[in-house]
Amino acid sequence: MHPLYQARDRIEAQLLRDFLDRHLVRAVVLGEHLSGAAGGLPADIYPTVWILEDDDLERGRDLLARFQADCARRGSASTWTCSGCGERVEDDFDRCWNCGRERAEPAAGN
Repeated sequence: MHPLYQARDRIEAQLLRDFLDRHLVRAVVLGEHLSGAAGGLPADIYPTVWILEDDDLERGRDLLARFQADCARRGSASTWTCSGCGERVEDDFDRCWNCGRERAEPAAGN
């Protein structure tokens, strides 16, 4: 068993584990409930995706790169940048969560 990736939260970890499973790479998520103990544990309490079979490690790394590229592509396509503070905001929102400024309308012809 080998660690593959430390996720930012249990949802990301589970999405990656499911992605690996769809590509026939057996994996588990360990530490997914540690964030509930924040304050009593060291800061390194994020869930980690582990590859179960030694022979799947390299393929798991390749799939991780694909997973991250897909997430980045989706993330950049579904956000806008606030003209007031520069914060990235999800496309579903018409106001910046950070400063409250409304989304600027795109210039004509763009």
